[in-house]
Amino acid sequence: MGLYKYLREAWNNQDSDVQKKRILQWSREPVTIRIEYPTRLDRARSLGYRAKPGFILVRQRVDRGGRQRPTIRKGRKPRHRSRRKDLSISYQVVAEQRSQKKFVNCTVLNSYFVAKSGSAYYYEVILVDRAHPQIVSDDRINWICDQRGRAIRGLTSAGRKSRALRGKGKGFEKSRPSRKANYRKD
Repeated sequence: MGLYKYLREAWNNQDSDVQKKRILQWSREPVTIRIEYPTRLDRARSLGYRAKPGFILVRQRVDRGGRQRPTIRKGRKPRHRSRRKDLSISYQVVAEQRSQKKFVNCTVLNSYFVAKSGSAYYYEVILVDRAHPQIVSDDRINWICDQRGRAIRGLTSAGRKSRALRGKGKGFEKSRPSRKANYRKD
């Protein structure tokens, strides 16, 4: 068994008091904060993070709730009184988009869940500096230098999940190139 397997087991079996203290400390920090080291090293490495210049880690807090339309105050027909929820994108996609807006010169590589409290979700977002010399010269990651706004366009893993692009083959014919494009075809 490798090191990362033990790290994953330690994360899954951690003490709840440690988690509560961590969340209490994070709630006092700014919404978007750059961090030095990943909280979950095994998850970060599996999503493409490398401890080298050009990689930036950001912890993003996303408030829970607020995804439903406000209560209808004025008169409506009964069938028009519904308060629909905005469920087109997940909290993780929202976290990626907000960190992308904060760090304009970087591109979102991926993100992962860290913690959840009664009022917020916490995600760590892996950003890559497109113009950094070590990123440009690295053949494994320099494909990202040509891409801008991956989180906004839904090209990250969480974004592709929201767009129903995870599956392939039978049953997923109507998801590609996108659900909207397939609807317009007819």
